Amino acid sequence: MKLNRESKLLIGLGAAVGILLIKLFNIQIIDDKYKMDAANNSMVYTTIYPTRGIIYDRNGKILVGNQVAYDLMVTPREVTEFDTLALARVLEVTPDFIRTKMKEYTKNRKSIGWQSVVMLRKLPQETYMRFSEIAYRFPGFKGQARSIREYPYNAGGNLLGYVSEVDKKYLERHPGEYKAGDYAGKTGLEAAREKELRGEKGHTIWLRNSRNRIESRYKDGEMDKEAVPGKNIVTTIDAELQNYGQKLMRNKVGSLVAIEPSTGEILAMVSSPGINVDILSDIGKHYSKIAKNPYKPMFNRAVQAPYPPGSVFKLVNALIALQEGIITPRTEYPCSMGYHFGNGKYKVGCHSHDSPVDLDFSIMTSCNAYYCYVFRELLENGKYGNVGESLDKWREYVASFGFGHKLGSDFPAELGGFIPTSEYYDRYYGKKRWKATAVISMAIGQGEIGCTPLHLANLCATIANRGHYYIPHIVKDSEGVEIDPKYHEKNYTLVDTVHFHKIINGMYKAVNSDFGSGATASIAAVPGLEICGKTGTAQNPHGDDHSVFACFAPRENPKIAVVAYIENGGFGASYAAPIASLLTEMYLNHEISPERKDLEHRMISANLMHKVKAK
Repeated sequence: MKLNRESKLLIGLGAAVGILLIKLFNIQIIDDKYKMDAANNSMVYTTIYPTRGIIYDRNGKILVGNQVAYDLMVTPREVTEFDTLALARVLEVTPDFIRTKMKEYTKNRKSIGWQSVVMLRKLPQETYMRFSEIAYRFPGFKGQARSIREYPYNAGGNLLGYVSEVDKKYLERHPGEYKAGDYAGKTGLEAAREKELRGEKGHTIWLRNSRNRIESRYKDGEMDKEAVPGKNIVTTIDAELQNYGQKLMRNKVGSLVAIEPSTGEILAMVSSPGINVDILSDIGKHYSKIAKNPYKPMFNRAVQAPYPPGSVFKLVNALIALQEGIITPRTEYPCSMGYHFGNGKYKVGCHSHDSPVDLDFSIMTSCNAYYCYVFRELLENGKYGNVGESLDKWREYVASFGFGHKLGSDFPAELGGFIPTSEYYDRYYGKKRWKATAVISMAIGQGEIGCTPLHLANLCATIANRGHYYIPHIVKDSEGVEIDPKYHEKNYTLVDTVHFHKIINGMYKAVNSDFGSGATASIAAVPGLEICGKTGTAQNPHGDDHSVFACFAPRENPKIAVVAYIENGGFGASYAAPIASLLTEMYLNHEISPERKDLEHRMISANLMHKVKAK
């Protein structure tokens, strides 16, 4: 049947009405969203803040817990006339403080709207209870409990980090995730694991009547949302060891890092001077003073300071030379108080010791001349086209040990360090216009090489493992928290495993031979522990040299690798070796032997702050 024009119009009109009725039914009966939007002006949301996740050490001890704090909140649009003097007496503040705050809220009334804002933070419990008893007399004012951080162990503020109120810049970087008045982890572990630790906020919805007074729960609480507590984090840190490391580094500038070689787990990470945990829960109050401290306690030297590695780096050059066939353990080079070149015009100096020197003796005595010969032969190796090509091959080896780039640790703000390329020197000297002797200082870990103490600790763990490392990390797999699979993968160097025992012999002798035999680290020896180590004295143009020591123990199936880097500490054996060996002894033996108590006391009480040029 053919429809006329009038019938078509009626059918179209009917269809349109039908669609509108269905939409209206959906909006009014099925979907609550629009009703809630319409009711928003009469609804009051009370935020329920979640309990932040607890941070544990590897043995289940609490590094960061929670305690209750009380804030006084005010909803300016709900405030009626009140007795300012009475409220001031209860809160133990001045009436002018309250008047000033209320003027500020009135000025910003439009932007605040019906929001509740914090007037006073961290009220004493007694004050909070007194206010609660008379809160009914002050409409628009209410108390709110929240959790703040507490620290049973002095595990160091640089490591743990702090939580503080988000600012405008933070809100801009995390759109929609936070709002003014929220708290977030800003540094350290708190920042690195903010996503897991923070939890999810909840809310309670109340209905306001025509007189702007809270009347009842919206829908009897059906639309309320419970807060979801943050997830707990289990770290790789040993709380007791970390605490002991803090004591050893007191009144010194530098770092102390300990790694479990078989896993890459960081056992301790000390940056000194650091932030005392006692002030972390109220960092805002102390922030200005900390920021102005010339020793920069907020700067985590363990992962952010670009130091020259010093003589510890000789181990890397020895391994590359072994792999390249430049030397064997029996290869000898002479040393006449240093390495002389340029027809005797130039010299890399060295201390007095027997000559000639083989590999074991070069490590044990830390002979500079030996490694200058080695490095020069590496760069003048005939199998490569020129010195630049040799340097780039050398750099490839060095990078396989983790140097020259970020290791990929789960700790924030890690620095990548620097290992120069041939292109770098071409720009400085001119293309192919430089020789091995122009960069000879890199033979002994000086020159343009820059790395962090974490890089050096990772090198020590790599040697302990005979050629591979796990990326250092600070968080363990635990219930509800999985770490990246990359932290369980072996990273092999370009040096064959068979060569590592050849340098470990020298590291063992450096610690366990008598000082009279030329051993540079005999002060680090602990009977029964078989500590293997290497001293370093990193040149410093701004004052006394830096004291460096890297070690692992025991020799077979090592349990710990440690690096101590003490700014302006002088020789490696002066401070770094004793401190690193004491930390090693404490971890393996759980105590310091009576014979080394005097050494322990001397290291803990030593104050080197006067030697360091504050910045």
